[in-house]
Amino acid sequence: MVLPRISALYAALLAAVFLTLSLRVALTRWRRQEYLGQGDELLARQIRAHANFAENVPFALLLLAFGEAMGAQAILVHGLGGVLLCSRVLHAYGVSKQPEPILMRVVGYTLTCVVIGAAALLIVYRWFA
Repeated sequence: MVLPRISALYAALLAAVFLTLSLRVALTRWRRQEYLGQGDELLARQIRAHANFAENVPFALLLLAFGEAMGAQAILVHGLGGVLLCSRVLHAYGVSKQPEPILMRVVGYTLTCVVIGAAALLIVYRWFA
């Protein structure tokens, strides 16, 4: 069995993004002493950026790691991991700003879906190969 070392690298890099988003929400709550609820629009946007990351990244990483463990080419795993990392940063930035740069949010989420779909297809391909 191949250990998913490349996926592990992207998991670590994405963990840094996740911690940054978490810390940003925590600091905003602490500064404003708003420990429950979504507060104003800025805090609500920060919460959604963090939550959307938490909703999508674990599944994408799981698929990526399965594909890698099943023998996917390193360049393909790096490509999908790199796109996932960039897409999540774009999405978080787009969601967090007011006025919202909607294109960044849409491109970020679309690319996340592309990575999830491509990784799923990769697994199916490797299964039958």
